[in-house]
Formats: sequence, C-alpha cells, structure tokens
Amino acid sequence: MIKVGDHLPKATFTISTADGPKAITTDEIFAGKTVIIFGVPGAFTPTCHRNHLPGFRDKAAELKARGVDSIAVVSVNDVFVMNAWAEATNAKDAITFLADGSAKFTNEIGLSIDLTERGLGIRSQRYSMLVEDGVVRKLNVEETVGTAELSGAEAMLAAL
Repeated sequence: MIKVGDHLPKATFTISTADGPKAITTDEIFAGKTVIIFGVPGAFTPTCHRNHLPGFRDKAAELKARGVDSIAVVSVNDVFVMNAWAEATNAKDAITFLADGSAKFTNEIGLSIDLTERGLGIRSQRYSMLVEDGVVRKLNVEETVGTAELSGAEAMLAAL
C-alpha cells in the first residue's frame, strides 16, 4: 500500500469535458500542485453520496484557503457514471471527478478491495490523501468502507 513520502504512480484517468471523455494523467493533476484526492468505493453508493463527497464539496473553499490547489475524487466507475454523479451532487466546480474504470490506479496504490460478494466487484477502499507535487504527504484510510470519518473533509481540514 502507498504510504506517506511515496510518489504517486504514473496513471491515466478519464474525465468528462464539454467535448466528451478525455484522458488526464497524474502529471497533469499533481505536478507542482497541492491536491487532496479522495477515493470512494462507488459513485452514488450511500456513504459516498451522502457523506464523503458532500463534505469535500461543502468545505472546498476552506481547504483551498489553507493552500490546497484542487480537490479530486477517484472511483472505480466509468466516466459517464462519474459525470452523472458530479451533476447530481452539484460538485463539478469544487471537485474533479476521476474515473478509474479498470481500477488500474487503485490497484497500483494498493488500495483496492474486493466487494464481489456485495455485487460491486473490485473497488477502492475509502481514503483521502494530501499530495504535494506528486508526493503523498498525508494518507487517511478507513478501516471499513461504510464510514468516512478518518478520510472526510473535516479530518483533512484539521490536518492542514
């Protein structure tokens, strides 16, 4: 599993744009920037939709006032689901929605979880990271996917 002090692996996500899906790399997201990235088991899943994402959306201005350049959410979902989630949560202006549809990034950082028995397949553990210029400075991983305490916006604000 990735740890504080590690560089994020080179990876490519998909984001939704006005012109359709577009590839975006970790270099484009993190190089020279301070970024909070949080991972969720799935778009629209109860804890992710009602608790985890809304906290980062609602606290975005406070986080940015403390030196964060951007906030991104990553999930093992396709770009179309991630775009629908961005629209449904009114969070497009506050958060970048990164689709990791094949779980390549999630597997590379060692934060995948097999939720096949729940009908979800391979997904992401719930976490948040503070990343400076591609290097992990803070990492908060939840022990269970149904909670968003350690990895929530409030915890990240307290750590800044």
